[in-house]
Amino acid sequence: MRSDNAKSGMQQAPARSLFRALGLTEEEMARPLIGVVSSYNEIVPGHMNLDKIVDAVKQGVAMAGGTPIVFPAIAVCDGIAMGHEGMKYSLVTRDLIADSTECMALAHQFDGLVMVPNCDKNVPGLLMAAARLNVPTVFVSGGPMLAGRVKGQKRSLSSMFEAVGSYAAGTMTEEEVKEFECKVCPTCGSCSGMYTANSMNCLTEVLGMGLGGNGTIPAVYSERIRLAKQAGMAVMNMVEKNICPRDIMTEKAFHNALTMDMALGCSTNSMLHLPAIAHEAGVELNVDIANGISAKTPNLCHLAPAGPTYMEDLNEAGGIYAVMKEISKLGLLNLDCLTVTGKTVGENIESAVNKNPEVIRTVENPYSRTGGIAVLKGNLAPDSCVVKRSAVVPQMLKHEGPARVFDCEEDAIDAIKGGRVVAGDVVVIRYEGPKGGPGMREMLNPTSAIAGMGLGESVALITDGRFSGASRGASIGHVCPEAAAGGPIGLVEEGDIICIDIDANTINMKVSEEELARRRENWTPKTKPASGYLRRYRNLVTSADKGAILKED
Repeated sequence: MRSDNAKSGMQQAPARSLFRALGLTEEEMARPLIGVVSSYNEIVPGHMNLDKIVDAVKQGVAMAGGTPIVFPAIAVCDGIAMGHEGMKYSLVTRDLIADSTECMALAHQFDGLVMVPNCDKNVPGLLMAAARLNVPTVFVSGGPMLAGRVKGQKRSLSSMFEAVGSYAAGTMTEEEVKEFECKVCPTCGSCSGMYTANSMNCLTEVLGMGLGGNGTIPAVYSERIRLAKQAGMAVMNMVEKNICPRDIMTEKAFHNALTMDMALGCSTNSMLHLPAIAHEAGVELNVDIANGISAKTPNLCHLAPAGPTYMEDLNEAGGIYAVMKEISKLGLLNLDCLTVTGKTVGENIESAVNKNPEVIRTVENPYSRTGGIAVLKGNLAPDSCVVKRSAVVPQMLKHEGPARVFDCEEDAIDAIKGGRVVAGDVVVIRYEGPKGGPGMREMLNPTSAIAGMGLGESVALITDGRFSGASRGASIGHVCPEAAAGGPIGLVEEGDIICIDIDANTINMKVSEEELARRRENWTPKTKPASGYLRRYRNLVTSADKGAILKED
């Protein structure tokens, strides 16, 4: 056992004395040591129940003959961090989480790990750590929140942000906003739509790193506790058989994840995280292949914010395995990939049933014949940019309009809420990328303001920042190269005509190459003030199309 390095032989008697100080018995020290990575904290609603999940994991590990030992991982609540400087500290935690988990796992020589994440950067950060460490690892998330209900309709956090925009437009009263505030987030758990947290928890299941139900069983269900016990038992089976993350997270598994990303209509943040996780697993995952996968993958789910269904509905309809079973009918999944169950993808989904074809459309009756995410290129984004196509209304799939240019999120919000953005405009927010932010903030406030002001079907938003999974509409992010790195988005001027064609995967500004060259001669990219961790991050981070990973040399 790996842990023998820390606990066996006369040389390790001092270490054993410290294990005894922890209260461990001879019997416990003789068993495999399993690190339980707990993301529990009291500031993230998706994490407030993780103490119960962790306790269940510990029971499962102990039942299967292991010794569970808990250590922590940090997590930021994106919703609370949204709209101020705190959002600069969201994406950057992904690497802190991966690095700190690596340090703890190797310093203490654990034989296996159970990762207990739930929200946003926490999930990909721990997946990156798992791929890097390559010791037997199982994931079990805290589960999604139940949908709220306002005036008899299901609602979620995106409804809350849009309510603020409606208030600014004068179409909702303060009392109505307060009702939303009190009702849209009714339980613990990751916010109830197909936002980033739920996207990544579902894709963890697709990758084979989580048990069936990991992405969809609601946080408040006792079934979630049982799943956590099963995860604890599963890691012991993996330790016995020496099944490691890189045996599971292969190139074929990442292709499965991209395929299901398209079918589910996941957050565009998945296009940042999957390449970063793949990089740690030694797999090159270029976002350029996304359109080829999208072209042959139908979009089967329209969960909030794209549609009126929520994670609880997907769970009742059969969950991720049922969606995978539908997609497998087209021969688009690699069914021979190994998973944490010790079985293949094909074996796992064999008995899955689609119990509600309105929530999980059949491949014969999809929402669209192509996938939920599109990668666009053109003279505005020579390397790439990303849009959640499944959340764009049909009339905005092709749009042409004048640029309204802002060098930060706050200025854009002021203009939108002040009525200075009108139907037909294209809002451009730049210097918000990984380097430019620094930290690549999510633009949920501007997109929600646009929707709340009644402009969601007539105004596009383009940024070198990124979007929350709760954003909807023609929200185009991850523009690469970013403005701070000299990208042409930094050359856009007020009134330039921007042409967007999502079906054709193109995005261009109607400005000649000669004019762009003239502008570039007189232009120096802006550098925003940064100190501490953000400054170090800015100096090390790569572009969004590479997954915003950190340079290794």
